[in-house]
This record gives sequence, C-alpha cells and structure tokens, in this order.
Amino acid sequence: MSTIPTEYVRTEEERLSLGDAFEEVKKAAEGPQIPVVDLEGEGCVEEVMRAATEWGVMHIVNHGIDGGLIERLRMAGKRFFDLPIEEKEKYANDQSSGKIQGYGSKLANNTSGQLEWEDYFFHLVFPEEKVDLSIWPKDPADYVEVTKEFAKAIRGVATNMFRILSLGLGLDPDRIELEIGGMEDLLLQMKINYYPKCPQPELALGVEAHTDVSSLTFILHNMVPGLQVHHDDKWVAAKCVPDSLIVHIGDTLEILSNGRFKSVLHRGLVNKDKVRISWAVFCEPPKEKIVLRPLRELVTEAAPAKFPPRTFAQHIQHKVFKKPIPAEQEGV
Repeated sequence: MSTIPTEYVRTEEERLSLGDAFEEVKKAAEGPQIPVVDLEGEGCVEEVMRAATEWGVMHIVNHGIDGGLIERLRMAGKRFFDLPIEEKEKYANDQSSGKIQGYGSKLANNTSGQLEWEDYFFHLVFPEEKVDLSIWPKDPADYVEVTKEFAKAIRGVATNMFRILSLGLGLDPDRIELEIGGMEDLLLQMKINYYPKCPQPELALGVEAHTDVSSLTFILHNMVPGLQVHHDDKWVAAKCVPDSLIVHIGDTLEILSNGRFKSVLHRGLVNKDKVRISWAVFCEPPKEKIVLRPLRELVTEAAPAKFPPRTFAQHIQHKVFKKPIPAEQEGV
C-alpha cells in the first residue's frame, strides 16, 4: 500500500500540524520537553507538582516496576497482535451491544466519521476479583499471567502517584485515592494500542486529539515515538525515555484539584518505518458510586468551585455525547 484509504485522511486543519512521528520528535528536540521526574529523587513532590500543573503529563523513572516484567508484557502484547486476524477476531468487542472489552478497531467519535490508524485490545485488569478472564487472550500462553502481574505492579505505582499529588496539594497522603474509590473500587482499564506502519503519516492519526476521562493514565510503549501533547498552544512530540512510564493527568484529577492539575490534550502520530505498540492503563473511579467534585479543602472564596458535581458516568455522557450535567447531585 502506497496511499491510505480516504476514510483515514484527517481534516485539512489537522493536517497542517501532522507528520511522521520520527521526524516530529527530531523537530521537537530544540524546544520545551515533557518533564522527566525521578520518583526516588530529592524534590520529587515539587517536580511532580510542576509537571502536573504546567504540563499535565510527565515521564517517571525509578517507578519500581521490574524491567524484566515490562519486557515480558511487551512480548506478550506483540505476540497477540502478530496472530492471524481470524485468531484476534475471536476476541472481538461489540460496541453496538455495549460489549466494549476485547479486540477492535476504533471509529473516531466525530462528525466526519474518520477512522484512526490503529487496532486495539481493551480490558479491565484490576481489581482482580472484578476481572473477566474469559475475554482475555489465551494465546500467547503467558498473556494472562504477565498481565495480572503488571496490573498489580502498576496499581502500586498509582498509589504512590496519588500520595505524591495529595502531598503536593497540602492534603493527607491518602486523600485523593480514597476520594476516587481506594483499593476496592478504583478500576484499572488497559488498552493496548497497535499502530501499523503508515505510508502517509502526514495525513493520518493513530488516535485523534483528546483528554482522558481517567484520574491518571499510565503509558508504556515499545520505544517507538508517537505521543504528542498540547502545551503553550503547540504540539510537542514526546521523546522516548528508557525505563520510564508516561503519566497523564486526566479529567477526574482536574476536577478534584479544582483546576490546579491540567488534563492534558494529546494525540497519537504514526510513522512509515516501525510498528508502534503502547499499553495505556486508565485509573477510573466507579461509574455511579462516587460524586466527583472539587475537594472541599481546595475551594475558597478566592477560588470557588470550577466544576459542578457529577458522577463519572455523567461526566462521560457529558463529554462524549454532550449531555448536560444534572443541576442537583446531593442525593447520589
């Protein structure tokens, strides 16, 4: 294939800022860079706070996840996507019937109906007692074992990040995590994104521009660039930082922090030369059980609440389908 089908071609406005991911990383090298934070370093709380408030995204190193486990996860994901299409389609999702977990290709949620240059596999990975293993891949044989192990490890990193962010806001270290469900109810949803080589990367997007609805999103990748974040009215391509995880601030933490933390606008570029695979883990509050609102300690006369209360389900409906936030939430 030397040209891409028209349904993958982005709008004229989008195409003005698109390019091959490798070229965009080279162009971005001279400009501002996404902060790299050492979680074992001195001044870690201050560095995380600066990244969360100024960028809404950061690379974290010394996060505590074993490099061997990360490599096993990468290999298991690659082997799944290397399977014949008929094998992968045994795990196909069905968006129309509400079955969102499984394998699929995503139709972008926009009026022109453009397609995104990716396949994916989406499933709940934590808490373990809420996971449906029947829809997890049986091939490769170690997929379930390694993904379970990674989910437990990333859950520990999430707790650490929530504690750092709480301390940075001057709150008790457990404040944010308890507010969004704690160990029992906070859900970790994993989406493995597979971006094939693209003959015309200047015309396509792997994932269109969006912010995440989650509290935090962790991203691991196969050291092929693609992520771009919007900062100071420009798109900044993320360089590949060895042994790091990328952390996005999502809408949920922007709401809880009353706008102190920024939910980062980001998108995924593609390239001509290499397949990119990324593992995105979304830390989401339960859909109905909790009302999201700015934390009371952060609301003052000088800084009134910027966001009306809403459940996580209502936030998704408001964002995706433009449904209004109900005026009264006290009884939920």
